[in-house]
Amino acid sequence: MKISKTIRLHENDNVVVCREDVRAGTEIPEERLTVREDVPRGYKIAVREIPKGTPILKYNAVIGYAGCDLAAGEKVHTENMDFKDVSLDYAASSEYRPTEFEPPAVFQGYVRPSGKAGTRNYIGVFAMSNCAATVVRKIAGYFTEERLAAYPQVDGVVPFVISSGCGMESTGEPMDCLRRTISGYMNHPNIGAVVAVALGCERNNLKEFFDRMGRPEDKPCVSLTIQEEGGTRATIDAGVSAVEGMLPGVNNIRRGPIPVSQLTIALECGGSDSFSGLSANPALGVAVTKLARMGGTAILSEISEIFGAEHLLTRRAATPEIARKLVDRIAWWQEYSRGRDTQINGRVTPGNQAGGISNILEKSLGGIKKGGETGLMEVYRYAEPVEAKGLVFMDTPGYDPVAVTGQVAGGANLVVFTTGRGSCFGSVPAPTLKLATNTPLFQKMEGDMDVNCGEIIDGQKSVPEMGEEIFKEILEVASGKKTKSELLGVGLDEFQPWNLGVLS
Repeated sequence: MKISKTIRLHENDNVVVCREDVRAGTEIPEERLTVREDVPRGYKIAVREIPKGTPILKYNAVIGYAGCDLAAGEKVHTENMDFKDVSLDYAASSEYRPTEFEPPAVFQGYVRPSGKAGTRNYIGVFAMSNCAATVVRKIAGYFTEERLAAYPQVDGVVPFVISSGCGMESTGEPMDCLRRTISGYMNHPNIGAVVAVALGCERNNLKEFFDRMGRPEDKPCVSLTIQEEGGTRATIDAGVSAVEGMLPGVNNIRRGPIPVSQLTIALECGGSDSFSGLSANPALGVAVTKLARMGGTAILSEISEIFGAEHLLTRRAATPEIARKLVDRIAWWQEYSRGRDTQINGRVTPGNQAGGISNILEKSLGGIKKGGETGLMEVYRYAEPVEAKGLVFMDTPGYDPVAVTGQVAGGANLVVFTTGRGSCFGSVPAPTLKLATNTPLFQKMEGDMDVNCGEIIDGQKSVPEMGEEIFKEILEVASGKKTKSELLGVGLDEFQPWNLGVLS
């Protein structure tokens, strides 16, 4: 069966997407048109005349307006498209339907004393401020593969270093946000034991931190203060000794069968292209729908990357109050970004544009497909503990490391990351499973990519078939299979809490 050179996403669309590079003069019989100019794969072609100012439709939704009169067969991209805010009908909860549950699948994970399920088993060494960064790195760095060889159930001793913690606001959301993030990682089910290190005089005071956030209840936790221990060398030695005492107990934990209703995954996309919304994102959405129907949780995030498509979530909100939370966060971001050259104000990154995405409306309509089809069950602030089941949303920036850090702090024990341009992202302690949106990317960067969703674009698999493959891969990674980013050792530098407020 011959595959068309273009992809039509909806019968009402006035553009189609090139499946491959298309040369000028090429006939597209399915659309009854002749291509007027060379159009790269992933870019759009007008399928009929589009007068200046007329909406351009993709996914049967407005992604922009013709910046000039467009002829059938002409390439449509940033140079001949105008971006304008579109009027949206939020219709809160109008399309919400209760989830139809099914028996959960099972993965092999770690059950913590709290009942939470872990997919990995790390010891975390945490800095309360950047003043403790070197000590934390030295403690964790002592535990090489050779020194951990006797503890095969321990995935590693890892440092969590922050760039703030002092010289910042002592109270209010900036400090609360930082503390939520650190506490979320300390209490994370993929962390089996904790060493917390402070200098001693920073604003993120160690005693105040634990008084406010509480100590981890289901794992060993040792606190060290450099100024009290006697300096850098003494604190490193004390930290190494503390970890050595923790290793046997953490190593005694074994994997066992856990229903996927205890699994929480973070949904992320980065380095997107126009195929993201056609292959990897909708296929991931199929897996997310399956997970939600089995009682699991998926966290969608990045306000700036749902902008213009948020009505597709508000309509699925379980209650009007949940829809209102999302709309309120959109309004906050619009005010926060007013007058600035940011994504929410239209222009996407150079990489997105090179991949065929013209503006944030087009990107959002594709990105939101990661969330599947079930109801929106809650909206959370950055790094808040996620307790609701099903699809939820977390307010984060669009910057991948910061977004994922918030989701992991909220409890995500696995990250599924789609990319069309080739992100090399990884994360610790939650492993990152990367989905390539197109086959050329997968072949070029196979050392970084876990799943090739480009088989959808190539006509070899359907979206539902690929969704089933992704779900099976999620179970395998949750059960201990190493992802490509784990094998490469990527993930420590990607711990990036959202820095809010004023530095002083």
